[in-house]
Amino acid sequence: MRIGVFDSGAGGLSVVKSLIESKLFKEIIYYGDTARVPYGTKDKNTIIRYSLEALEFFNNFDIDLLITACNTVSAYALDEMNIQSSYPVLGVIKSGVMAVENHYIKKDEPILIIATRATISSSRYQDALSKLGYTNITAIQTGLFVPLVEEGIFSGEILNATMRHYFNNISTPKAIILGCTHFPLISSALEDYFNKKPMLIHSGEAIVEYLKEHNSLEEIESETKLKIFASDNVVGLREIANRWLFNINS
Repeated sequence: MRIGVFDSGAGGLSVVKSLIESKLFKEIIYYGDTARVPYGTKDKNTIIRYSLEALEFFNNFDIDLLITACNTVSAYALDEMNIQSSYPVLGVIKSGVMAVENHYIKKDEPILIIATRATISSSRYQDALSKLGYTNITAIQTGLFVPLVEEGIFSGEILNATMRHYFNNISTPKAIILGCTHFPLISSALEDYFNKKPMLIHSGEAIVEYLKEHNSLEEIESETKLKIFASDNVVGLREIANRWLFNINS
């Protein structure tokens, strides 16, 4: 299969990393709307408009499936994208919720959702978990993590201060849903803050798990090809990809 991955910026590369490691796909076409990142501060109509414009970009490629790695897009624009698309468009919220079930989190155990303002305001995660019977859900918007990750700040005092700001009154949860594709890049810092006790639910790992469960996919022998495009500064995005995905310093 040839698939597309769409994100508001560089964060979706964390999902791409999981997809590459799964060895399920012949080729991945990645598009980051770096000119307009972040989406998490935008209103619903703007998010939908930007997402449909991204869909037009992918119409230039013969893809079998599109994954909207951006949780904000998954929360607000997934239905509209599927109406306009000739191929399936999958979001990451449904798979993230499925991952909570698959990891046998008890219904009364504390679950923390961290995401952008738009994703939290949509209540998509909260509603889906509540419908499954989970009763101890805390959802907070942690949008300041996004520019820190975009700046390559994955540890250190600035990030630690930001975590103290957000989590000062939060008890250690059983699981943390990383409701933004940028957040897996600060997984180590989050684990250290909570003394490595919570399970982290990662959009990339969750979507791979979902695809394996709902699609008849087999591992391929050849390496997955990756093509990267952006609405602005594609060279910068490709340099980030080299560092994040392949540990190449450029």
